[in-house]
Amino acid sequence: MNYPDNFMETLVSLAKRRGFVFPSAEIYGGLAAVWDYGPLGALMKQNLRREWMNRFVHSRNDIVPIESSILTNRQVLVASGHEKGFSDPLAECTVCHERFRTDHEIPKAKDHEHQLTEEKQFNLMFKTHAGAVEESANLVYLRPETAQGMFVNFKLIAEAMRLRPPFGIAQIGKAFRNEITVGNFIFRLRELEQAEIEYFVPPADAEKHNAAWVEEWKQFFVDLGLNDERLRVRELSPEDRAHYAASNTDIEYEFPFGWGELAGIANRTDYDLQNHIKHSGKDLSWFDEETKERIVPYVIEPTLGLDRLLMVLLVQALHISDGTDGREAGEMVLKLNPKIAPVTAAVFPLVKKEQLPEIAKTIVKDLREAGIGYVQYDESGSIGRRYRRQDEIGTPWCITVDFDSQTDQTVTLRHRDTLEQERVSISELPAKLKAALKA
Repeated sequence: MNYPDNFMETLVSLAKRRGFVFPSAEIYGGLAAVWDYGPLGALMKQNLRREWMNRFVHSRNDIVPIESSILTNRQVLVASGHEKGFSDPLAECTVCHERFRTDHEIPKAKDHEHQLTEEKQFNLMFKTHAGAVEESANLVYLRPETAQGMFVNFKLIAEAMRLRPPFGIAQIGKAFRNEITVGNFIFRLRELEQAEIEYFVPPADAEKHNAAWVEEWKQFFVDLGLNDERLRVRELSPEDRAHYAASNTDIEYEFPFGWGELAGIANRTDYDLQNHIKHSGKDLSWFDEETKERIVPYVIEPTLGLDRLLMVLLVQALHISDGTDGREAGEMVLKLNPKIAPVTAAVFPLVKKEQLPEIAKTIVKDLREAGIGYVQYDESGSIGRRYRRQDEIGTPWCITVDFDSQTDQTVTLRHRDTLEQERVSISELPAKLKAALKA
């Protein structure tokens, strides 16, 4: 896949200018690898969360949600191995004092040869203290992953919801990692949002469920509109996968800067539950009434980064016209799946007079009450300029109220991708757009 020159610069500029993603605290110089989501980014993220929850929780009988705390008891991360082993190899240049992960390619400096210190392990977790006194007894961590909250609550959830393996626990939430190497927009962050499932299965069935989740996870991305040709599934070698994993599969995407991980699926075996049993002294096993055996389930973990998924969808969606598609050369359009587009529809009065704004505002109200998504009203500038604004933010449908609307109660419905325009009855608009969203 060949991307246009300066594609990422164009995307980052568009994301900032149109209100998707901003550098955090930019007026103070920003904060490396920390970003704020503007109005459109927040709306798009909410849509992604909704689609994920609908697919993996609301439409299934075997997965339940949880929201575990961000502040994490130190003993949880001692038991999981994070306090001792959640680290990356680090070396510092004694000339420029920049720090590098030594397991990654080290970029060349412009004006000197890097003189690296001896490699050491750098723990990626953020520490803080709970309580009024900063002492070791009050040490807690910001969670580096959402998974441990699901493991420590496994038994409580199974009993409260009357579940038996195979079943899953799903969670969307923030995680925090003090990454050494950051960059590529929101690809690698220090504050990130994960969407993941811990799926508890009988040990003998683990690889069967693992293979099924690889297919299901990839299909989710395809259904959101990602091009299958830009996706690949890569089984990690024993040397590359996590130490606790019996198998580990990455789903990768072809970014402008090369192939990068989008999501992962791991067979974590019973590593986590066994460690929490050992360190807590609590019984986290499950008794199988059919076999009359007590087992500690294996866990299949499909996980994805919501920030990285949002970035991939923007990369996939951004089209820059060459002038042959009915647009002027250089015009930009985000061809987002309507289900995740931040603005579902925009309504325009052709002019700001003769009751056209009143009709348009009534349509906005009706569409919002119909629950089709976020609906925007815009009366500023020419119709062509308003269309271009909505194209740049990925709005699937624009609705124009004109003078004929007063007499025949119809409007012009413009389709973003095809530029097709059709006359539609005002009364039929909510049902028509709802049907299009379900298609």
